[in-house]
Amino acid sequence: MSSRERILGRVRRALADVPPDDTPYEEAVPRPYLRRHGDRDVAGTADLLAANLADYRAVVHRSDTAGLPGLIAHLLAQRGSASVLVPPGLDPAWLADTDTDITRVADRAESTPGELDRVDSVVTGCAVAIAETGTIVLDGSPDQGRRRITLIPDHHICVVRVPGQVVSSVPEALERLTPSRPLTWISGPSATSDIELDRVEGVHGPRTLEVVLAEDGDG
Repeated sequence: MSSRERILGRVRRALADVPPDDTPYEEAVPRPYLRRHGDRDVAGTADLLAANLADYRAVVHRSDTAGLPGLIAHLLAQRGSASVLVPPGLDPAWLADTDTDITRVADRAESTPGELDRVDSVVTGCAVAIAETGTIVLDGSPDQGRRRITLIPDHHICVVRVPGQVVSSVPEALERLTPSRPLTWISGPSATSDIELDRVEGVHGPRTLEVVLAEDGDG
């Protein structure tokens, strides 16, 4: 008998006299915690998101929909990017003002890590943004592409539509997400610390995360 079989056997014996309970898990386990902390309006929620993103050392920009193409073009030029990775479902208007000399790189399944590492920047949308934690969540939708395209290039520009994609709390975010999708939770640029607390950025993802909060006015 293997260790696994012995352990499972002990569990079965311990539960032998427990009456069956078909109560759904969601009802059986009470969750009386607060769904959010504080009562903020749309502007206050967006401001909290911006503050927490900045606290994680992300670079935050504010724009409206009309100014978004110009801002993205400016950020790529300021970075000196010669190439930008573009997910298949990214709104073409977002790159309308970007210099045509900047090479657009498609999100391809056959791209190697080395090829992606040579790309200067990536521009994506997001699934949802959480104000209380300063977190951006990607779910692999067409405007975000495969998970690896936001982990290998060193510069990530992520557009968050305000107020439509901004929620206050993690519980509110979970209601919008599908667990079976490839979820990537991002709180600032990639960073890690050794035992002496020396911070190193860019180990597990881009060293520079720029988040654009784009006011779309349509909720």
